[in-house]
Amino acid sequence: GRGPQIILGRFLATARRGFALAIDDGGALALVLGDGRRVQTIASRVPMLLRHWYFVAATYDADGQTVRLYQERLVPNPRIASAARRRVRVRVAPAPAAVPMLIGAWATSTLPDGDPIAGGFFNGRIDRPRLAALALDRAELEALKTDTVPPHLASATVAAWDFGAEMSGTRVVDRSVNGLDGETINLPTRAVRGHNWTGEALDWRQAPAQYAAIHFHEDDIYDAGWQTDFTLKVPTAWPSGFYAAHLRATGAEGRIAFFVRPPRRRTTAPLAFLVSTATYMAYANFKPTPSPFTELMTGRLSVMHPANLVLDAHPEWGASLYDRHSDGSGICYSSRLRPIQNMQPKYIRFSGGHGSSLREYNADTHFIGWLEAMGQRYDVITDEDLEHEGWDLLRGYRAVMTCSHPEYTSKRMWDALKAYTDRGGRLMYLGGNGFYWRIAFHPALPGVIEVRRAGPAVRSWADEPGESHMSFDGAMGGLWRNQGRTPQALAGVGFISQGFDLSASYRRTAASFDPRAQFIFAGVGADEVIGDFGLEGGGAAGIEIDAADTALGTPPHALIVASSEGHTESFLLVTEELDIMRPDVTAPDNPRVRADIVFYETPNGGAVFSVGSIAWAGSLSHNGYRNNVSRITGNVLRRFVRRAPF
Repeated sequence: GRGPQIILGRFLATARRGFALAIDDGGALALVLGDGRRVQTIASRVPMLLRHWYFVAATYDADGQTVRLYQERLVPNPRIASAARRRVRVRVAPAPAAVPMLIGAWATSTLPDGDPIAGGFFNGRIDRPRLAALALDRAELEALKTDTVPPHLASATVAAWDFGAEMSGTRVVDRSVNGLDGETINLPTRAVRGHNWTGEALDWRQAPAQYAAIHFHEDDIYDAGWQTDFTLKVPTAWPSGFYAAHLRATGAEGRIAFFVRPPRRRTTAPLAFLVSTATYMAYANFKPTPSPFTELMTGRLSVMHPANLVLDAHPEWGASLYDRHSDGSGICYSSRLRPIQNMQPKYIRFSGGHGSSLREYNADTHFIGWLEAMGQRYDVITDEDLEHEGWDLLRGYRAVMTCSHPEYTSKRMWDALKAYTDRGGRLMYLGGNGFYWRIAFHPALPGVIEVRRAGPAVRSWADEPGESHMSFDGAMGGLWRNQGRTPQALAGVGFISQGFDLSASYRRTAASFDPRAQFIFAGVGADEVIGDFGLEGGGAAGIEIDAADTALGTPPHALIVASSEGHTESFLLVTEELDIMRPDVTAPDNPRVRADIVFYETPNGGAVFSVGSIAWAGSLSHNGYRNNVSRITGNVLRRFVRRAPF
């Protein structure tokens, strides 16, 4: 219903030249021919069914000016006629088009340098596309459906693309003698089930021939490819930190955020502030979709701010890993090489916690404000830095502090943090729902991550069966918890609940009076309620919260020095904690729904301190930074950056 969707072809719409195999506006197979003056479309006239595999083909016989169309559903249904064959004499002979062969689109026009501007995007999966130089008969077409080109058709086969090869990269391999390899543009989804998937192999590496399909989407994006308007050479005198380029135009302004890291292989401060750029990418351009479901989660009406509405006005910027493509499939790749609206200072999320409604990047600026107010020297490093450099990046720092929501973690990031604490480093995990999803960074392209939503987990979409292994590295996606690397084993606490209305406070436990924890509560009264204030929901424990659990890896010597209390019914037990549906899943009914503050020592004089709450950051600035959340954080930081081992 949105115009033709192109399966493959070499067609230039503005010149009316070339050929393209397509699905027409009514959902039927069609062949489009253009001779430079006229365009003729030959259609099967029978709509295809959604989410069903078809064998489709078209042949053009120049001598007889005849087109044949083949549209065959692979699993026929006796009561639904969706197959069709047509033989039509045509008036138009396709003229050569001066554009590349495209799969999943055609060239609507060209740029001055001749590069095509694509349109007519295909939404769906294509498996084993073939191009021949002869008008093959039906038996010959059948022979070309195999993985290899039959010898008797080798000379007639122009290209036989194998989407099951080199899935982690961008090259598309041609198995014909011509070697007409292609390149994927804007990262269509790979490592997805093909037409011949049997269900026996759930890992594409075990049976790549059953995953020889690519899922194309009209809203795929990797690199926006904008021209450069200005450049900035960062002065060597600038300290490491958060920065933004402030842009002004008539009636509008914006800020492009960036980070200045310390010089490579050098530290300029005892503290490293680890910026959760992988999580920023995961939430990049998270779509404002107010609904009764959103309002039930937040306990209030959804407020649409102008910056939220900009995302609806610019779908070409792409969406987040929490959104779906226009065809309903989940988005599993996200890139930072595009405009990201919610990674601008002053962005207010439509579904953040009651109060400031700040999340991710903007919530993390609370930490920067606090560090500056405390006069603490720090270096800023990012998830991408940690992915590229591993433990070697951390080894020179006495302490590492996380952001409020380090949810997305690669294997190399996880290994580096664990090695850091095992070798005497000190980790301050000052957030919630951390180290939750396993991700992969692309092996060659910068600034892009992949996630697969294998369950059980709290997720906005679920993997299709057999598609839980990531295309970038072949690893099983999903929760680190389900792969034996729990957040509790890394930071002492793990995700237990979320709620987006009101945040709660903490109360000290008996363990907080253990001499090992004395330094944490210096200057904090024994009966004080901790964090009954804050910008994010009015308390320090909220949004998404974590609890200790020795069964899941919290070290047995860990001290739970405080736990939250007073959460509302909006806070429910996470799905991975449920074996069956049960009525006691809300905070008032289930004592496990709480945020724990945990401290424990690690080998070689190291230590871990975790607060288990996204909202903690929003409480630091209360009363001009003179409050018990700020004091506790400062006490821990000052001890953690001291050289004396624990």
